[in-house]
Amino acid sequence: MTNPFDDESGRFLALVNDEGQYSLWPAHIEVPGGWRADGPEGSRQECLDVIEGAWTDMRPAGLVRASGVEAGRAGGRAAG
Repeated sequence: MTNPFDDESGRFLALVNDEGQYSLWPAHIEVPGGWRADGPEGSRQECLDVIEGAWTDMRPAGLVRASGVEAGRAGGRAAG
């Protein structure tokens, strides 16, 4: 059995949580609480590209706010 996170032929979602952290997620698995899709379903690489382009600051949003420095998030796609 192939790990669904490593399935190159699978369909995926780029998820984001309230802290601005991202995760690659298999589309056929229910999105966990506290997370939402950031963009449409796509191939593994398409979703990794979304994550790479959007998640430019690895710090949680709460830490960014506490430090007074603007988060380095490119764009900000609406949940899909």
